[in-house]
Amino acid sequence: MRNRLLRSAVAAAFSALVALGVLSGVSGAKSHDLAVTEWPSVAVKSGATGGAGS
Repeated sequence: MRNRLLRSAVAAAFSALVALGVLSGVSGAKSHDLAVTEWPSVAVKSGATGGAGS
């Protein structure tokens, strides 16, 4: 009985650590993609007319 209680306590602690790791990983991923303020440079052809249908 004592071994089962110890096994359950270890499993609960491990699950809590995994959950905290996943949550901190998700919140950390968002911080890298906050603001990209520059647009990439694109070469423009001199004869291009632009517009959606071209």
